[in-house]
Amino acid sequence: MTRMVDGKVALVTGAGRGIGREIAIMMAKHGARVVVNDVGASVGGEGTDQSPGAETVEAIRAAGGQAVLNTESVTDRRGAEAMVQTALDAYGRIDIVVNNAGILRDRIFHRMTEDEWDAVIAVHLKGSFNVSRAAANHFKEQESGAFVHMTSTSGLIGNFGQANYAAAKMGIAGLSRSIALDMSRFGVRSNCISPFAWSRMIGAIPTDTPEQAARVEKLKQMTPDKIAAVAVWLASEAAKDVTGQIFAVRNNEVFLMSQPRPLRGLHRAGGWTPEALAEEVGPAFRSMLVPLERSGDVFCWDPV
Repeated sequence: MTRMVDGKVALVTGAGRGIGREIAIMMAKHGARVVVNDVGASVGGEGTDQSPGAETVEAIRAAGGQAVLNTESVTDRRGAEAMVQTALDAYGRIDIVVNNAGILRDRIFHRMTEDEWDAVIAVHLKGSFNVSRAAANHFKEQESGAFVHMTSTSGLIGNFGQANYAAAKMGIAGLSRSIALDMSRFGVRSNCISPFAWSRMIGAIPTDTPEQAARVEKLKQMTPDKIAAVAVWLASEAAKDVTGQIFAVRNNEVFLMSQPRPLRGLHRAGGWTPEALAEEVGPAFRSMLVPLERSGDVFCWDPV
């Protein structure tokens, strides 16, 4: 087996369970020394427990790898700086940041509270900024580094009851693109993964009907290690020319996702009035308007 990230130092947030745990373990399997970050919170972000992160560290060490634990919160700027400092203190450098930490506070929009909005934005979007910013100057100085961020089709495509989560995940896609543009001159890359995987984050999906139960059984096929493989590739020198991209991973399928570009345009000499827009632009663009779809409408086949 080729050790894809041999000698590199990786910081993986939310690495106590699920996708983050598998990413941390696979990074170590491929030669990286890993900072396992996890506050040990519930899916909703409540509480703290060091044991999930400690178990990931122990699993890595038991397999012959190197790992240390950090339990700071990504929502705190100083905590993010401490994570990076943990890597520097333990291993002398940092090469890879995987922004995986996340929570859910699902609620239909007209019932969503400010606290539910703020909590999800703080962990996903602000957390990704905090940790990326803490590592950015180190990447700049060494003229190398790779960011891997987790986005979601809940934002890229759409979903019910997740305005906070979808907004955060769309924000992460924009953040990653901006990092890629700003830091390309320093040899620093930034990419997103939109994962389909069975984990705590989707383990709360209801199974009240036969259709829901069947859907959950299909989702269980999509194990987190399949996401980890893409994260390791994106963090490796084998993807040195890949930056500013979004990849969806669904069981054994990998997709390069589109990003917003003009679909069609109309020009009118003298400019537009509301009446002219209604008469010309509406009918001309109608066939190309993006429908209100959810992930299941776009990825409408069973996981392969």
